[in-house]
Amino acid sequence: MGTIPEHKPDEEMNLIENLPFETDDGIASRAKIGLIVLATDYTIEHEWRQVFSVVKGVALYQSRILNDNEITPETLKAMEPRIVECTEVITPGTPLDVVAYGCTSASMAIGEEQVFKNIRSVQPSAECTTPITAAFAAFRAFGANRIGVLTPYTADVNKIVAQYITTRGFQVPVFGSFNESLDSIVSRIAPRSIEAGVRRIIEEATVDAVFVSCTSVRLLEACAQLEQSLGIPLTSSNHAMAWHAMRLAGINDTLPQFGSLYDLP
Repeated sequence: MGTIPEHKPDEEMNLIENLPFETDDGIASRAKIGLIVLATDYTIEHEWRQVFSVVKGVALYQSRILNDNEITPETLKAMEPRIVECTEVITPGTPLDVVAYGCTSASMAIGEEQVFKNIRSVQPSAECTTPITAAFAAFRAFGANRIGVLTPYTADVNKIVAQYITTRGFQVPVFGSFNESLDSIVSRIAPRSIEAGVRRIIEEATVDAVFVSCTSVRLLEACAQLEQSLGIPLTSSNHAMAWHAMRLAGINDTLPQFGSLYDLP
């Protein structure tokens, strides 16, 4: 191993300043995407990295928003004023192409338009999305109207979710839940339990697609294989929002390894 030459205090250092350099587009040659992550979320960053690691020239920048571990309508709405400050710390002074707010149930409790208003107060030119915004875009891309919904939420949050989806013109003939209020536990629900829940959903009613709600739920890795097994389009909060963020940024790469949605424009 080499050694670092000793610098004697009385030696004069040869300082080279103003070296010439050139610039390129950096890691964001195609798009810059910002993501606001819940402080209690242990899943979304892992799943999004899987997608964006294979999409060249698209950079992902993140911040975290303070929230309560227990998911209730009150704790969801409490995040609304914090969205601005969390957007401010994503690439300050540099415009983003897309900003995604990573909470499905809060996007419905607060309302998508209010979320977008807060984001655009900082990033006025950015396209915006949330998990439910992306889910609606996915349903339309699938040509799906009858949606089977699976969530981890408790009854008070499920009521918000069901009403929000149906008032936007979609039918929800079957709605399943694990009835768990703590994000820290939701992130540990085993993929085999998610699969069992999806299978139960499609056994109970005829649906055009299944939506698994909550950014803490793990589905992305198994989505393509599960779709093939079930013969029905499938998406989740993280799965839909990563796809939607890319499409909003003008990135039309097809990534069939992540399921049928990623073949659609």
